[in-house]
Amino acid sequence: MWFITFLTKNIRRRPLRSLLTVTAVALGVGAVVSLVGIATGFKSSFLELYGRMGIDLLVIRGGAARQLETAIPETLVEQIRSLPGVREVIPGVNDVINFPDEGIYMVVVNGLVPETMVFDHYQLKAGRKLTATDQGKIMLGSIVAENLGKKVGDRLEVYDQEEFEIVGIYDSFNVIESGSILMPLRELQRIVGREGQVLGISVIANDSSDRAGIRAIAKEIEAMERGIVARPAREHIDQLTEIRMASAMAWLTSAIALVIGGVGVLNTMIMTVQERTREIGVLRAIGWKPQRVIQMILMESLIQSFIGAILGMIGAVLLVKMLTMVPTVNGLLEGKIDPIVFLYGGLLALGVGILGGFFPAMIAARMTPTDALRKE
Repeated sequence: MWFITFLTKNIRRRPLRSLLTVTAVALGVGAVVSLVGIATGFKSSFLELYGRMGIDLLVIRGGAARQLETAIPETLVEQIRSLPGVREVIPGVNDVINFPDEGIYMVVVNGLVPETMVFDHYQLKAGRKLTATDQGKIMLGSIVAENLGKKVGDRLEVYDQEEFEIVGIYDSFNVIESGSILMPLRELQRIVGREGQVLGISVIANDSSDRAGIRAIAKEIEAMERGIVARPAREHIDQLTEIRMASAMAWLTSAIALVIGGVGVLNTMIMTVQERTREIGVLRAIGWKPQRVIQMILMESLIQSFIGAILGMIGAVLLVKMLTMVPTVNGLLEGKIDPIVFLYGGLLALGVGILGGFFPAMIAARMTPTDALRKE
């Protein structure tokens, strides 16, 4: 107990320097938790969407860097539906649009077949769902409706000279869907020039627990046309270029912030050792062994890193919560951070504390009492 009290007093004796060290670590850990948390949250949103809908396979054109630039024949839908073991087939076309006048960007437009099971999980807040006979009609997710200030009965120019009547506003368990626009598949195919084509087909098997049966279905689908791949949802999401780039950029930016934090800790601890030469000499003279001195310096470094980590995590949570309130991105972010990301941040803070304190600790441990007192 005395040793911990001694360490905390040493840290409090230099409040400005300790504050700068804690701030450097907090910025580094905060960058990791917020940026990596956003990237992993984006991925988790897609996994949740496919998982809760019970989708077993995603059929897409293989070998393309970006899915929105590919297409597969719509005739595959009925061929897949006729396969043994297939319960439901959901074709879809997607696009991403912007509303620059309102400062809203990256709104997903989903083209789906009305009056099919894919609409079952949408919870109406107002109006009605799309029907098979609808033309020039759309549904808005609750988030995008609020951001655009639209209600049922209003009209919205989704594309240039393409105005649609809003017939329904819905909620979804998934934030990305709540920030999206729904329109009949045929309408979106016409607008984006994909008549007779879809970007992907979701497949639901009769028995989702039959992994061998699902693999067999995937092989049959891939044999239907060259270049077609049928993958489990997780495998498909893991290979999405956009998600992989977002994750890589998040880690790269975080790494830079952590290096800055590590340099800050190292600088502080070296200066601390230089200023405390006499104190270390006295401690060595009264019997402290070099290992004890190393322990003292490392523990001080770790305590400051721990405090910085806590503050950085709190700041990251608040930052992500604030971002979910910004119309530009609130239809893309869940506002939740995966607990594993906090573990990453804590481990990195531990590493920063050890690396930042090790070299100064070795300098302090090599001081003999006579050399330390003579320098002072």
